[in-house]
Amino acid sequence: MRLPRSEALIARAQLSIPGGVNSPVRAFRAVGGAPPFIVRGKGPRIFDADGRHYLDYVCSWGPLLLGHRPPEVVRALEEALAWGTSFGAPTEREVELAEAICECMPSVEMVRLVNSGTEATMSALRLARGFTGRDLVVKFDGCYHGHVDSLLVRAGSGMATLGIADCAGVPTAFADTTIAVPFNSAAAVEQAFQDYDDRIAAVIVEPVAGNMGCVPPAGGFLEALREITRRHGALLIFDEVMTGFRLALGGAQQLYGIRPDLTTLGKVIGGGLPVGAYGGRADIMSKVAPLGPVYQAGTLSGNPLAVSAGLAMLRYLKAHPEVYRQLDQSTAQLAAAAPEGVTVNRSGSMITFFFCAGPVTDYAEALTCDTRRFAAFFHWLLERGIYWPASQFEAAFVSAAHSEEDVARTAAVIREFFAA
Repeated sequence: MRLPRSEALIARAQLSIPGGVNSPVRAFRAVGGAPPFIVRGKGPRIFDADGRHYLDYVCSWGPLLLGHRPPEVVRALEEALAWGTSFGAPTEREVELAEAICECMPSVEMVRLVNSGTEATMSALRLARGFTGRDLVVKFDGCYHGHVDSLLVRAGSGMATLGIADCAGVPTAFADTTIAVPFNSAAAVEQAFQDYDDRIAAVIVEPVAGNMGCVPPAGGFLEALREITRRHGALLIFDEVMTGFRLALGGAQQLYGIRPDLTTLGKVIGGGLPVGAYGGRADIMSKVAPLGPVYQAGTLSGNPLAVSAGLAMLRYLKAHPEVYRQLDQSTAQLAAAAPEGVTVNRSGSMITFFFCAGPVTDYAEALTCDTRRFAAFFHWLLERGIYWPASQFEAAFVSAAHSEEDVARTAAVIREFFAA
């Protein structure tokens, strides 16, 4: 499939942008070919510079739970534009979004708005260290928590896509503050605490991993993390940048019935605009400046456009709980399109087709996938007007804008691939 206008744009972009893209997975290095350059989106579809349109299962990597340009969010943005774009001063909408987050997630008693998921996890780790007086953090192989220096250790997402084990430019001293263990292994976490105990400030985890592909937690795994951290006086941080408000109104912590000490958020709470947040127990959050000694700041944090879009999104989801039932049913229909013997992982509206022989419960198993076969799958879909993540190690997302007909058509195309 040739996309002359998009091919010209990627060639032009490479002269001024590293790799021609502003986030590595967009370059299509793992699947080959030139990425389509997108000019607009509407509902479940995106439209490229060459006049083609696609059913979109990337959904801006998760936040577009209601699809592109939902009327409620567009109205909120138009209203906000009439006031201004940024003040660097408090606004009432910031308070309203903070209250909405706290109401939906009982573990979040206080919250600080930031500008991205990376900023949220970076700030949460600083806070965990400041609160506990400890330095080390336990993370899991294949879990990606943004491009925070100390967390780019056996990370997933684009690093897995590009085959980068550990990131150049990260000082050894930073990496040495991180203990990486296998996902879904409570025994490995126990061993880490036996080895380092009162030096560990926190365990950070994607409660449903989405950056080595979609990998749900094994039964009892999250419960074990809660018990182990509590026993050792460390904090449990749920990175719900991807899962927050997507899997349930209260996030994965509602779905699995676990109450973490801190939570990081992003994506859905911005309604498609750049935003992030971290929050948790009031006694921990009270250590954040200006109340306490843990400093964090941001000129554009809580900007009027992002908070207005996010507030519109959260209010819609609260008023329409049936959205989650629809999303679950649609994603189950896609999962059922795979024949017996094909590994499919899903949680709510997150899904990954893994091209490997056995189950995928951790990063090591994800790395056994046949990435060439995945690339063929990706291009099969793309050529038939279906936009899927361009990496074996990323989750796909279903939106409420995908109709029954859209999902049925996608499932049929997936079945055709496996039958070919």
